[in-house]
Amino acid sequence: MKKCLASLALLATAATLPGTVSAATHPVLKPGTFKPVFLVGPKHNIPAYHTPSANLPQWNGSYTDLTGKKITFTQIGGDPSKTNATSKITLLIIPIKMVYGKTNGNMTFDPMTQVVFKGRTVVQNFLKSPLFGRQGALIDYNQGGTDLGNTQYEDAFQRGTWWGNDVSTNTNYHVIYKTKIEPEQTIKVTAAEGSVINNPFGSGKVGTFGPAFGVFDPILQGYMKALTDVNPGVLPVFITYDIYLTSGGCCIGGYHNANGSQPSGQTYSYATYVDSKGAFSQDVSAWTHELGEWMDDPFTDNFVNCNDNSIMEVGDPLEGGPNYGAYPYKLHGFTYNLQSLVFMGYFGAPRTDSVNSWLAFQNDEGNVCPGQ
Repeated sequence: MKKCLASLALLATAATLPGTVSAATHPVLKPGTFKPVFLVGPKHNIPAYHTPSANLPQWNGSYTDLTGKKITFTQIGGDPSKTNATSKITLLIIPIKMVYGKTNGNMTFDPMTQVVFKGRTVVQNFLKSPLFGRQGALIDYNQGGTDLGNTQYEDAFQRGTWWGNDVSTNTNYHVIYKTKIEPEQTIKVTAAEGSVINNPFGSGKVGTFGPAFGVFDPILQGYMKALTDVNPGVLPVFITYDIYLTSGGCCIGGYHNANGSQPSGQTYSYATYVDSKGAFSQDVSAWTHELGEWMDDPFTDNFVNCNDNSIMEVGDPLEGGPNYGAYPYKLHGFTYNLQSLVFMGYFGAPRTDSVNSWLAFQNDEGNVCPGQ
């Protein structure tokens, strides 16, 4: 797996500002060269396209890591040491239809029309997942004998992150997602940008598209500029179906990024939904990864002293585990795959901050990060 440290070095040479889509020949993707990876986008020092009524709920914290250095960070929600209430975040769901012509596969991958389970489309099944469950359709997360609540998955993770010293007292602390579907967007993929291939991690066909940060990211910038609902007070999330992005090679399952810095920068995220059983980015596993990382490092600038991560990316350390770090959860008759995420102790924070002093949500990490 490529970790953030390596990814950031790569992206430093790949960053492209909005509107400057560069011509590129799509590389021939040879069997045996496919690597599953999540990346951090090239941060843009540009102002938000639309003015919010309020910024995202966010708070600043700090700790002294195991090397004796002070780490400062920004996270989404209220300060768990002072907040005993729910922070609500609106996610704008922006589906993207990918259309491949006769010269590069002759297929269309449409998350709004592709049915994946009992009449539900990709987007419908995505919204019914444990990431966005509502009261009466939620999972009770009991981690090692501690009940973190009947709630959304990322909220349970964040409650577990700060359970030890804060949320166990401020029991009404929550960070909850609300969703709104925006108009679907369409990308007509040229042969220079991508093609339809056999899924290298599973069965069926997938589409490739890239370069991720030379072509795809500028397209997202154009969508955010055109969609007036997009502003720094919400999180736009772009979803594709059976698509892997490329950046010199395949395959990128998702990334999150920011235009500008806290508190008023525009954050955004992208991930794919793959319907091949056991494949990389299966159903909502990539989204578990990206939304967890966005919650704990929304502006991609929470720097840490780790050899495998230069920033506070909570999904990367576990993405290489069995099933790409994901665990099965059944809801609405469908078995979703949700990736485990590391707690702050992994980055050298006091382990007593987290539930059971664990280093990860599923207790599947036994060591702090290399360098601590």
